[in-house]
Amino acid sequence: MSRNTLKTFLLLAVLGGMFVLAGGLIASRAGLLVGLALGLLVVGWSYWFSASLAVRAARARRVTAAENPRLAAIVTGLTTRAGMPTPDMYVSPNAQPNAFATGRSPAHAAVCVTQGALDLLDDEELEGVLAHELSHVGNRDTLIASIAAAIALALTVLARMAMWGTLLGGGRGRRGNPIGVLAMALLAPLAAIVVQMAISRSREFEADRSGADMLGTGEPLARALAKIDASARAVPMDVDPAHATAYIVNPLAGRRVAFAQLFATHPATADRIARLHDESRRLGRLG
Repeated sequence: MSRNTLKTFLLLAVLGGMFVLAGGLIASRAGLLVGLALGLLVVGWSYWFSASLAVRAARARRVTAAENPRLAAIVTGLTTRAGMPTPDMYVSPNAQPNAFATGRSPAHAAVCVTQGALDLLDDEELEGVLAHELSHVGNRDTLIASIAAAIALALTVLARMAMWGTLLGGGRGRRGNPIGVLAMALLAPLAAIVVQMAISRSREFEADRSGADMLGTGEPLARALAKIDASARAVPMDVDPAHATAYIVNPLAGRRVAFAQLFATHPATADRIARLHDESRRLGRLG
């Protein structure tokens, strides 16, 4: 098990522990069960239809091998090497170079690259990007993200119920410290978001490592990340923040946000490139 995979499991355990702690603050309520059921239904629906939702948000068009032989040759070569099913291929008209993969399993997956990526990246760099994205598929990162979202959503519902129970003078919270209950209710959802972001960053590092292993070197992906990051800061993309997490580099990187690193869904590109150089040295193929 790699360090990043272990970190993901530990972060999921933290989320689960927070959920149990919040659950201890409130008594059983029908509204809680309804809220949890609806929330989990939304998360489950998003997971099941993640591929179609993502490509629709990117305004992407499905392409065949005849329409884009370059893309098809790279994807087919990588999936053959990895022993994976070949996913559906999409091209988004966005000028910003970027890419993402989605789908609930390797058998129900899609990879999408922007026109900007096809124009900017050479074949080796594009192969590095697609190896990263196919690693997300192979690592079932959509499932991991959905589990994290479900736990975080449940935690938020529990925290809100604890808050309202305390404010209305009901439930177990009135026998404890109401200030502590209210603080937990306010801070727990924020903490859950921070942990979710940490899981996302961990999965990006893991996909970088897996993609480098697939190619035997991390150098093509390192070069691609440098190009994509620079372009993402200069070329805006009109994308919903909810879908920004799927891209190989944050498509909203050009926006200045307070506490950006704390709530970042992607690791710093410089850190990713440094790790890819380390991975290339380990594989004996630096440069």
